[in-house]
Amino acid sequence: MPYLNEFLTIALVHLVAVASPGPDFAVVVRNSLAYGRRIAIYTSVGIGLAILLHVGYSLVGLSMVIATTPWLFQTFSYLAAGYLLYIAYGALKSGPTQPPADGEFGVSNSKDNLDETKLANNKAANNKKANTQISAQKALWIGFLTNGLNPKATLFFLSLFTAIIDIDTPFSIKLGYGIYLAIATGLWFCFLSYLLSTSKIAQLIGKKGYWLDRAMGVLLVGLAAKLVLG
Repeated sequence: MPYLNEFLTIALVHLVAVASPGPDFAVVVRNSLAYGRRIAIYTSVGIGLAILLHVGYSLVGLSMVIATTPWLFQTFSYLAAGYLLYIAYGALKSGPTQPPADGEFGVSNSKDNLDETKLANNKAANNKKANTQISAQKALWIGFLTNGLNPKATLFFLSLFTAIIDIDTPFSIKLGYGIYLAIATGLWFCFLSYLLSTSKIAQLIGKKGYWLDRAMGVLLVGLAAKLVLG
């Protein structure tokens, strides 16, 4: 395959980029802790769809225009920072949930033979349900806007389509690269969503999960500041 080496280079660079903690990572972790696996997966799908947006404008050369037009790039930076601060505000407000009432899980809490592992899992599930749920559509938009408004993603795809992908590479091959990047990104964050919502992770986080939620809020504030301050 004539473009195999080019594809492997793209895949390796993308793996490093997507695995690095950033706004996408923080938002997926936050939604997984606050709303559970389903909402986190929808958020991940939204991030993957946003990759197609970056690929689309990179293919037609708009990424170069955005990156070389200071006021336009700055506008994207401020929009992205404002949105990250909006999400961070919700994360920083999170607090401990109220313990479930006796018998709420259909089993009396006073039974001596109640399995502790099952009780821990039930409490973790109840804590997530106690949070105000958001719709799947909103979760999708959160993921899409978080990635789509990130000017650092614009720079990443600009460098990808100018420095790594050869100018003579056919349009169909470039499009194939873009589809791969979108699917790989979505799958990575779906895997992260699944991992964070497994019973062992839920038990590890336990009642102190809101502290991790707040930590993600602090990380989002820092990332917003970094976008504005450069």
